[in-house]
Amino acid sequence: MEKVITDFPDIMESAWTKNSKIVNITKHSKSWWNDDCNKDLAKYRSLKNIEDWKTFQKMVKNTKRAFFDQKIQEITNKKHGPWELMSWVNKCNLSAIEIIKYNGCPCLELEDLWQALHSLFNTAQFHQVDENVLNELNLYCFLLWSPFLKEEFTSTIVKCNNSSAPSPDKLL
Repeated sequence: MEKVITDFPDIMESAWTKNSKIVNITKHSKSWWNDDCNKDLAKYRSLKNIEDWKTFQKMVKNTKRAFFDQKIQEITNKKHGPWELMSWVNKCNLSAIEIIKYNGCPCLELEDLWQALHSLFNTAQFHQVDENVLNELNLYCFLLWSPFLKEEFTSTIVKCNNSSAPSPDKLL
C-alpha cells in the first residue's frame, strides 16, 4: 500500500505530461472551428468575392450548430446535470460602485467604516474559547478508493488541457 501511495504522484505527473497538449491561442481557437472553416476563409481572402463570404458565414453557422448539438447530446446522454451546459468560467461582472452598508446604513465616513469593520472582525477578540470541542473531531478521515483501470484514467485525463488541473466534477 505504501508503494502505491509513494508512486501515485509520479504516475499522475507522467500521465499528465504524456496526455496534455500545448494549445496555441489564436482568434480562431474555438473548439468547433475545423478545416472546412479554414478552407472557406482562405478562399474568401484570396478572391474577396461576396459569394465566398456568404459561403464562409454559412459554413461557420452550420459547423457551430453541428458541434453544439453534438455536445448537448453528449451531456444529455451521460449522467451530467444541466449545469454542464453553462459556462462557469466567465468573469462575474461586478457593479462599478457598491456602497458598504452596516446595520442598514451606508458607511460614508471613515469612522463609520472603521466601526463596521471593527464590529465584524473583532467581536470575539476577548471571548474564551472551549478547546475541548477539538477532542470530539476525528483525527483521521479515511476515504475508500473506487477501483479504476489505467485505460479509464488515461481516457479521462486526455480530455483535459495543460492549463487546468482535473477536478472531481470532470472525472466521472
